[in-house]
Amino acid sequence: MIEHIQAQTFHARRGQTKNAFRYGVDYVLTDLTSGIAPLLSRNRFNLFSIHDRHHGGPRGKGTGVAWFRDQLEQRGFPVEKAQLYLLTQPSFLWFHFNPVSFWIAVIDGTPRAFIAEVNNTFGHRHCYFCAHPGFRPIVWQDSLDADKLMHVSPFQTVAGTYRFNFEMTKQAFNIRISYENGDQGVLATLNGMREPASTVSLLGAALRRPLGAVRVVALIYWQALKLWLKRAPFLRKPKPPKPLVSDSTSFSTPPAKRTGT
Repeated sequence: MIEHIQAQTFHARRGQTKNAFRYGVDYVLTDLTSGIAPLLSRNRFNLFSIHDRHHGGPRGKGTGVAWFRDQLEQRGFPVEKAQLYLLTQPSFLWFHFNPVSFWIAVIDGTPRAFIAEVNNTFGHRHCYFCAHPGFRPIVWQDSLDADKLMHVSPFQTVAGTYRFNFEMTKQAFNIRISYENGDQGVLATLNGMREPASTVSLLGAALRRPLGAVRVVALIYWQALKLWLKRAPFLRKPKPPKPLVSDSTSFSTPPAKRTGT
């Protein structure tokens, strides 16, 4: 299975120095076992590609879905009943960078666990394992909280909490990540419809949003420059956390907005 998610991402910084932006982004959803679209390959060169070494494990040394399966089994998840997926922005030609990918475990059509695989532009990675006790279904009204452990932005401290709201239906993805640290924080959303990946859809993505991952990095630095010009405090890069994976806590809250607005 391979699907193309033509999504929108929204970011809004809270606190003394405010900043907000919205961009179109291209994600793919795949189980990493079935066929790949003509312009999208696994573990070999193409216009777009997904390489196991980029996902599942230490950055650049990943083992793909085998790593995700191992993380689930370590926590007692019934892997034999689940379908395992990766939601990610693919590499473009030779270039790869992905701020966040999601490993997703689905049973009976509903997500029961996911890992937010977070990367920064300094070469570091940390993964946040999110699930309820007993691996009951994850619905939009549920919040899964995780302590922030990795430096992501030079304009934010390594403190506070990520709050994840996650929805995966047959038609769409809705993901909301709220970073909260006192009166400071960032709201980030990702929303998109699920459609089969095809030569037409992937070629259209390359034309509408050229250079893929190169564009993503350029936009990250552009937003960083805007914050610097606004005189947001610039913090030095700390060492990455020693554990690669940390676990969330879970509870229910009133439904969060899906659009980030």
